[in-house]
Amino acid sequence: MKTVQELNAIRERMKDVVGLRVGETGKAQYKYNVMVCGGTGCTSSGSMKIIDKLKDEIAKNGLQNDVQVTMTGCFGLCALGPIVIVYPEGSFYSRIELKDVERIVKEHLVGGSPVKELLYHETVSEDGVKSLNDTPFYKKQHRNALRNCGRICPENIDEYLAFDGYLALEKVLTEYKPEDVIKLMIDSGLRGRGGGGFPTGLKWKFAAANAADQKYVCCNADEGDPGAFMDRSVLEGDPHVVLEAMAIAGYAIGATEGYIYVRAEYPIAVERLNVAIAQARAYGLLGKNIFGSGFDFDVHLKLGAGAFVCGEETALMTSIEGHRGEPRPRPPFPALKGLWEKPTILNNVETFANVPQIILNGAEWFANMGTEKSKGTKVFALGGKINNVGLVEVPMGTTLREIIEEIGGGIPHGKKFKAAQTGGPSGGCISAQNLDVPIDYDNLISIGSMMGSGGLIVMDEDTCMVDIAKFFLQFTVDESCGKCTPCRLGTRKLLEMLKKITDGRGEEGDIEKLEELCNYIKTNSLCALGQTAPNPVLSTLKYFRDEYEAHINEKKCPAGVCKNLLHFEIDPAKCKGCTLCARNCPAGAITGAVKQPHVIDQSKCLKCGVCMANCKFGAISKK
Repeated sequence: MKTVQELNAIRERMKDVVGLRVGETGKAQYKYNVMVCGGTGCTSSGSMKIIDKLKDEIAKNGLQNDVQVTMTGCFGLCALGPIVIVYPEGSFYSRIELKDVERIVKEHLVGGSPVKELLYHETVSEDGVKSLNDTPFYKKQHRNALRNCGRICPENIDEYLAFDGYLALEKVLTEYKPEDVIKLMIDSGLRGRGGGGFPTGLKWKFAAANAADQKYVCCNADEGDPGAFMDRSVLEGDPHVVLEAMAIAGYAIGATEGYIYVRAEYPIAVERLNVAIAQARAYGLLGKNIFGSGFDFDVHLKLGAGAFVCGEETALMTSIEGHRGEPRPRPPFPALKGLWEKPTILNNVETFANVPQIILNGAEWFANMGTEKSKGTKVFALGGKINNVGLVEVPMGTTLREIIEEIGGGIPHGKKFKAAQTGGPSGGCISAQNLDVPIDYDNLISIGSMMGSGGLIVMDEDTCMVDIAKFFLQFTVDESCGKCTPCRLGTRKLLEMLKKITDGRGEEGDIEKLEELCNYIKTNSLCALGQTAPNPVLSTLKYFRDEYEAHINEKKCPAGVCKNLLHFEIDPAKCKGCTLCARNCPAGAITGAVKQPHVIDQSKCLKCGVCMANCKFGAISKK
């Protein structure tokens, strides 16, 4: 166990170690800090081998005392991995391969000149190398929940301490009463980042008001939305912030135990959480009598099996208890009867990641960011048809246009923006007419979507919106726990109707039947999974009804996606008779003599598109 004085001594010592990363070079212990991303994306691209190679080359050149190599969390630009950043310049190397390491060491770390050809192109200008913070991707971001991701080693508690780690917990336990903490959270306006956006302080207040011999704090790290990886990145890059925030929440409501429910498919996050919990216990920051205050609090991990329904709070708690993850009727709400029927609060990873900074900077600091009803920042996993795939954190109220065109770098290949899906399977599609709507909880609901946990999937003109609705319905059908009939059978019937439409068997009146069934499922399902399952259908019907009508009335998919409604044609005026299409057709559906126009036998055509992909003369089109 460390005393307050010992922790402060560690903070001061570590500031010299991490100083280069924040521009403080005066007493820096090293000449260079080399930060290598150790998040899932970069790890899968070989970043751990890059670290080993860097250390070998640094040793060969006798730079051990001048260069520190640090494994860190996600920098945000996930499609550019493996990522290496060299401080104090902040030189940003992207897509680094093992063969590049020797050159970086010799030219940059020994010679003092960054290797410009290997740098991320947005950081290279005629004037030299510019900071990553000056690039379009970062310029409009405000990293609060992600503040330490990419800046500290997540497996070193001392580095977390250097960036004011556990200061908020110390402040709370030595200066605040539990009710003061709750008031601070209420005044900040922090709302839950995991779905519906319920006020965090209010949830804590309800649990604090219920007397019990035992209370619990739960963290939902069971991130299940397709394309979402916000919480995973926080756990991989800054696990101690969640532990600190949970302890603060425990003090506020009178709980002594916490559970982090994390999916087993996140092995790196699980490993780093285990390391962080062990370190926090060793330092006396979890366990008995924290900071000599008499407050006890400890955290346990519970691995989930990947059931999407366990993102719902009562299903999650049922799973922690060792039962099949199924939702329970509410009321009673978890603040009264939650885990093991004791008062319990549940917040997700991103919500907790905001708590220590609110304690340190004050409620007004947080409330000054965002919009009137949606304070602070929001982390989005930006994916789909977008140039800058990755993780972004922006103030609430930022428009979709700013995120897509400025931060995201626009749509690849000059394609037109068509829609963006927010909120995962529970959310809806935002059309181009809403590009300039400020993104916050209430605005998204008003246009037929929702914030959800923060997945943001961008779609271009080549996307079929009926097919997108079918994709999310398929996910919901697979993930339904089956406890209530409206969700179990209703979503399956919805999916059957969508398949019928995309197969070219749609009939007049199907759209009205879809809407009727959607509204029934929303009204009668037991939990939020079923209640929100129809949202992708309803939002696409609202903004892209003409596509449904084209599928049904014209037996045509305007985007050219639904195979049963497609046929490929060869333009005889453009066909040169090169035979390339015929030679590559897996079904032998194309015939024709050399140097003569070819034809496609529609009865044999598999509609795979291989012919179109191989045609060098643009003679084949799909209709």
